[in-house]
Amino acid sequence: MAVQEARQGGAEAVAHRGGCTCGDCPHGARAGHRRAVAEFLVKRDEFAAGQGLPAAVAHSASASRQWVSEELTQSAGVVAERGRAEGEAWLTRLWWRTVFSVWAGVVVLLLVQALTAIGAGWTSARTAGLLAALLTAGALTAASWFHRARGGALAPVIGEDNRLSTSRAVAVAWVLFIAYAVLVLAGRLAAASAHEERDALIAGLELARGAGAVTVLAVVCGIAVLVRRVIGLRVLGQRLQKVRADRPRAADLLTDDSGRGTFADIQYVVINAVALVFAAVRLARRPDQLPDLPWGLAVVVLVSAATYVAGKYAEGGRPVILSVVRSREAGDLDAPIRTGDDIEIRGAGFVPPGAQSADRLSRMTVRVGPVHVHVPLVPVTGGFSNPTDAVLTVPVPADVEPGRVEVHVITAAGVETNRYEIDVTD
Repeated sequence: MAVQEARQGGAEAVAHRGGCTCGDCPHGARAGHRRAVAEFLVKRDEFAAGQGLPAAVAHSASASRQWVSEELTQSAGVVAERGRAEGEAWLTRLWWRTVFSVWAGVVVLLLVQALTAIGAGWTSARTAGLLAALLTAGALTAASWFHRARGGALAPVIGEDNRLSTSRAVAVAWVLFIAYAVLVLAGRLAAASAHEERDALIAGLELARGAGAVTVLAVVCGIAVLVRRVIGLRVLGQRLQKVRADRPRAADLLTDDSGRGTFADIQYVVINAVALVFAAVRLARRPDQLPDLPWGLAVVVLVSAATYVAGKYAEGGRPVILSVVRSREAGDLDAPIRTGDDIEIRGAGFVPPGAQSADRLSRMTVRVGPVHVHVPLVPVTGGFSNPTDAVLTVPVPADVEPGRVEVHVITAAGVETNRYEIDVTD
């Protein structure tokens, strides 16, 4: 399929080749990115099969490897550029989807109220709930307009790494729910005519009525601020590697930067979603007071929050070099490391989460003494054999002086490993 997309063409496709970001254009940024990815995959698989090498470098393994790496690096740069263009265009169009989703929720609420009113009759609480939903939806629509270039209403939950933040999303969900609950009480208070009813509604805002919900709100909001601070300090201290994503995805709420599901995030989202559903049911049954979240359920949410924060402290780690050996092919004699030889750097954490794409891998560098050596991309069918998260292979440049030499690895996230000394002989 990728080969067909790479080879298909036409006058219309050529007219839109590049970084077109037309919102409704079928050959816009998304098509340009797909085409660039397909072309890159074709080129990578051809090089992996030994095809497409010029005769001038085919006779030398090191020269052909360097040439292939440069070609793939340039092609990966085009893919990254198209990916950024697609991400920007996607964010620009996202605000329409957020607005549609918000007002679709209002319509669903209206239908539910209409169906449940059959037989029971329409009440002032239903009117207050509908008006509160309209006010909330209007506020979210205005926020979407002002932040339409950053994803609309989702802009506050998009982190600095261009991914959806789990802690911010949970905090925003609780803030919107509590705001909606207060608006419902305000609507009922405005429509109340009897003095006793007004006093009962005001008493429904007392802390004793909603202590559990208020406690959960305070904790999740505090965690959203704390997690941002913790991640920022760990990144600056080179104890956590972060790379920027092309665009946010819904799966970011349940996965880490590499796309794998994480227990800390999943349990935090699931438990808070269950607590929000329970609180919404309590509000529907008792619309005259803040939802009284039971302390048992509130403690469960607090335990989930503590687990989430502990998971954020535990994740990541600084990349480390464990050993460096001379790379030996079949038939080679055992010998010390000399200039021009390939060295195999063994360790952990060389590829940060989310940096498995070719453009990220091509940014990895090894400093051998005073010389910076770019890690060559070695393609195989379906991926790359070099670099990997645990092993890197690079040549020792001729500019390195014989003697004791320090080796450092600089990852795509800009984090530098520990130094490792090797002996280079004449």
